[in-house]
Amino acid sequence: MDQLTGPKARRMDPPRSAFNELPTPLTPGELRVIDLFDRRLSPDWEIYVQPHLNGVRPDVVLLNPGVGIGVFEIKDWDLDALTYFVETDGLSGQQRLMARGQGGEVFVPGGGNPVDKIARYKQELFDLYCPRLNHRAGFAVITAGLVFTKATRARAESLLSPFRAADNRRYSPMAGADDLDAEDLDAIFPEWTRRSSKEMSAEAAADLRAWLKEPAFSQEQRLPLQLDAKQGELATTRTETGYRRIKGPAGSGKSVVLAARAAELADEGKRVLVVTFNITFLNYLRDLAARHVSSRRVMQRQIDFLNFHRWCKRVCEDSGRMSDYRRLPWREGLSQADPTQGEVLGDGLAQLVAEIYDSPRLAADLPRYDAVLVDEGQDYRPSWWNTLRKAVRPGGEMLLVADKTQNIYGTAAAWTDEVMSGAGFRGDWSTLSVNYRLPPAVVPLLETFAESFLRSEEVDLPRVQMVGTQMELADLYPVDLRWVHVHSANRSVQVCVDEIRHQMRRLRDDTAIPDITFLAGLAAGRLVVASLEKMGVRVLHTFDPDGNVARRQKRAFFQGSAQVKATTLHSFKGWEARHLVLFVDSAERAEDRALLYTAMTRIRRHEKGSALTVVSPCQDLHDYGSRWPEFVSV
Repeated sequence: MDQLTGPKARRMDPPRSAFNELPTPLTPGELRVIDLFDRRLSPDWEIYVQPHLNGVRPDVVLLNPGVGIGVFEIKDWDLDALTYFVETDGLSGQQRLMARGQGGEVFVPGGGNPVDKIARYKQELFDLYCPRLNHRAGFAVITAGLVFTKATRARAESLLSPFRAADNRRYSPMAGADDLDAEDLDAIFPEWTRRSSKEMSAEAAADLRAWLKEPAFSQEQRLPLQLDAKQGELATTRTETGYRRIKGPAGSGKSVVLAARAAELADEGKRVLVVTFNITFLNYLRDLAARHVSSRRVMQRQIDFLNFHRWCKRVCEDSGRMSDYRRLPWREGLSQADPTQGEVLGDGLAQLVAEIYDSPRLAADLPRYDAVLVDEGQDYRPSWWNTLRKAVRPGGEMLLVADKTQNIYGTAAAWTDEVMSGAGFRGDWSTLSVNYRLPPAVVPLLETFAESFLRSEEVDLPRVQMVGTQMELADLYPVDLRWVHVHSANRSVQVCVDEIRHQMRRLRDDTAIPDITFLAGLAAGRLVVASLEKMGVRVLHTFDPDGNVARRQKRAFFQGSAQVKATTLHSFKGWEARHLVLFVDSAERAEDRALLYTAMTRIRRHEKGSALTVVSPCQDLHDYGSRWPEFVSV
C-alpha cells in the first residue's frame, strides 16, 4: 500500500511502516537519502524504495508524471576500509573496478561497478519500461545518479572517472557525503527543480509504475492470516483421536487452516511435517504459515515442508537404503531425479519407506513428528497416508485436507469409506463450504463447466459467501473474464504472449506486472517464456527442459518475486493469483478437464478487481468459452 507523507499526498512504495521488512534491510546511508528526498522534493515526485523492477533492484526510483524519472544507486562504501583500484585486462584492454582486502585478497566489490549498473538501469528504463518515451529526446527525462554516503564527491569521482563520460553529467550525477551533509539536491539530483517536460507524460508514467510497484502478494505477506470462526476452530483445536479430515471446494480456506494449524503447533514447541504432492505448493504453504506463526525462527526450527516423494527419498537416504530406492520399478515418464513428472508414482516407494519405519534397527534415528499435515489429499494414495502415519509420535496428530473435484491425477476414487476407516478416521468430514477466493462472477462459469465436462466426477462446487441474507453482488469483486479461441494451433504461442501483454496494459492501480501468472503445458510454456524473455521481460518459470534444473526451479518458485510468473497448470494447483492467463490445448481426458477446472479456480477475488484469461485452440471447449463475458476468436 502506498504511504501518504508530507502536507500533500505523496506516493511512497512500500510505505515506511514496511521498511523493516524489506528483503534487503536499508543501510543508514540509504535511509538518509530517502529521508532527504521525502523532505525536500515536491509531493508530485513518487518514491519507490528497492522497487520490483522486473527482477532487478535499484535502491531508489523517483517518478513525476509531468517531469521525469530518477534512478539512484546508493553506496555506503568506506573507501578507507578497502583499497579500491581500476584494473586493465591485458588481452581485451577492458577496465574493471576491483578491491583489495586487508589480507591482500583481490575481488570485485559488492554489487560490481556502480557506474555500469546505473547506466544499465537507465537503458532498461528507456527500452523496456517506458516504451512511449520519444526514441531520441525521451532519454533526457531519465536521471541516473550515484550517491556515496561515506566518501566525498571528489574522491568518488576520482575513483570512477575512467568509467564516466564527460558529457551529460546533469543526467548522470555523482554526489558524495559532503553533498548529503549540505543537503545539496542540486548536486544529488539536478532535475529536482524542473516543473515540466514535454517529453514526459502520464501514459509513460503509468507504463513504468506497473513495473515499479511492489507485487500485491509481497504486500500481503506482511499481513496476518484472516480466519473465520469455523477456520479458527479447526486451526486451534484437535480431535479426541488426533485425526482430522477436512474437505471443501476451491477457495474455501483448506490450505489456510492447514498452515495456521502448523503454525499453532510450532508455537507450542511441537515438531511438524507439512506434506504436499506438488513441489511448488510448498512455498505457498510456507508463506501462509509465516503469516500466522509468532516467529519465522520458530517456524524454521519446528516445521519441515516437504513434498511426499522428497520425504520418502530423505528417509531412504537417512536409513542407508538408497540402493533399494534406485531399484524401484519407476514407471514410464518418471525418473529418479524427478518422480513427480509423468504418471502418478505407484505404491512401491511408500511400501519401502513403511518397511524402513517398521524396522527397529533402521527407524531408531529417523525423524518422528508430533503432527503430520497433508494437503492435496485427493492426490494421495491410501498407502502414502498410512506410511506417513508411521512417522507420527504416539498421541500425535494427523490432518488430511482434500477437494475431490480437483482430481487431476485420478487418485481420489481410492479413498472409499472403508479405506478411510482403516486410515484412522472416525466420524464425518469437517467441511468448509464458503468460497473466500473466487470472484462471484466466476462461480456460474465453473458450474456450467462442471455440468458439461465433469458429469461423471465427484463435484464439490464453491458456494458464494453470504452477506446477511443477500448474495454478494458481482460488482463487489469485479473481474475481467476473457476467453480467446485460437483457430490455428500454430498461432497459440503468439496469442498467449499477446494476452499477457493485454493484461499488462489493464492492470489495476494496486497491482504490478509481477502479479501476472501464466500457466501452460511444458512445450507451450517454454516457447512463451522464450518469447517474453526475448522482449526483455524477465520470467520466473519452471519450464527448463533439464529435469533437474526444472525441479530446482519449482523449489524456487515464489509468488512474491519481482518477475512475471510462469509454470505448469499442475504446479500451480493450490496457489492463487489476481491476474492469470491460462493456455489449455487438450480437454480429451477426464484428468485434462479436472486440470482446467482446477486452473480456473486459481483466480483470486479482490475488491479492486482481478483478471482471468483462457487461451485455447480446443474445438470441444469453443461453445463453453463463447458463454464467457468476453469471447474473442482469432
